[in-house]
Parts: sequence; C-alpha cells; structure tokens
Amino acid sequence: MSTPPPRDSQRQRVYAWEDRVVAPQAGGMVAFAAAQPMVDAIWGELGLRFPPKVEKLPHQARRRIADADRLRLRLPPECPPWVLLHELAHCLTSTAEGRSDGHGAAFVGVYVQLLVRYLRLDRDALLASLAAEGIAVQPEARPLFLDGAA
Repeated sequence: MSTPPPRDSQRQRVYAWEDRVVAPQAGGMVAFAAAQPMVDAIWGELGLRFPPKVEKLPHQARRRIADADRLRLRLPPECPPWVLLHELAHCLTSTAEGRSDGHGAAFVGVYVQLLVRYLRLDRDALLASLAAEGIAVQPEARPLFLDGAA
C-alpha cells in the first residue's frame, strides 16, 4: 500500500498572502510569448542549466491560473509577473522524479528570493508579512534538485 503524498498545509495561506501582499505591488501582465525567454534568462542568471519548458495551460483548466513542476511551466495567454515567478518557484523546488515542496518553507523562500530580485519587492517587508500570517519560510532556500556540492 502506497503512502499518500503529504498535505500541502500552507497552500491556501500562501494564496491569501499573495492576494493581500504581492499582487497589489506587482502590476502589469506578461504575455505568453515573453514567458519562455524570461524563464530562460532567470534560470541562466541563477546559474542553472536546462530550464523548464513553458507550455500553454489547457483551455479546460478552469480552477487554476497556472501550474508547474521541474520540467514544465503551464501558463494562460497572459498572466501577472508574480504568477510566473510563483510557478517558477515550483519548478525550482521540484525534481524531475516528482518530488516537490508544494507550498512549503523552501518554496516560499525561493519565491521570496525571486520577488525581491525580479520585482524589487522589499525582502524584510515580505518576511515580516509571512511571519504575521504564520507562513513558514526558509529565506536561504536553494533549488530542491541541487545537491550539496552544487
């Protein structure tokens, strides 16, 4: 009998935090055509090879804005930049074998790093707002697929 995957206990709190804290500060939209070059550039700036492939989110996906794993990032025709960074954080905290941090502390840490670096949001303010919401974060988290020698 297989063990069910662990529950993603921070998921709803992270979404609510994004709506209150991140979305109001990160305006504009990213067109689908611009997403792959952005992902490639960010991946390269992080010193990584083999970025995930950006694909269109299926039309029948009605309950989600976007989704991602280590190998692909699925987006709608356009999305806010924080959504692209959220999904990229999922890519960075997942492995090709299917292991994922979900919306755990490592995911939140990587996501905060991306928000600070690419949207120029204030790190201390983000970390304080996460603490106020009771959301666990590893501020110095690294991509899940890197081993200790990387």
